[in-house]
Amino acid sequence: MIGDIVTVTVDRPLGSYHPEHPDMYYPVNYGYIEGIIAPDGEEQDAYILGVDGPVQSFTGRIIAVIHRLDDTEDKWIVAPEGVSFTKEEIAQQVRFQEQYFQTEIMI
Repeated sequence: MIGDIVTVTVDRPLGSYHPEHPDMYYPVNYGYIEGIIAPDGEEQDAYILGVDGPVQSFTGRIIAVIHRLDDTEDKWIVAPEGVSFTKEEIAQQVRFQEQYFQTEIMI
């Protein structure tokens, strides 16, 4: 899937807070890929990196996958065409949520 173009429907835009955990602030846009079902039975989640403001949806390229070693689901990293990040940069930008899991980043 890395390299594929997908559209992310954003349900937690940059600058928002988690609906069930009000202390969790979203410094990036976060949403799901409609029609792609993840192992947890929900639509595939994705972080959008490289977009500086809140958006409702975004079409971009999957540049990485965060594999959660202690959970059933992976998270996709989607970015604008031609934009890339190192594993360290990705880890830093998604730490607000991924710090609670053991993860590996595949680029």
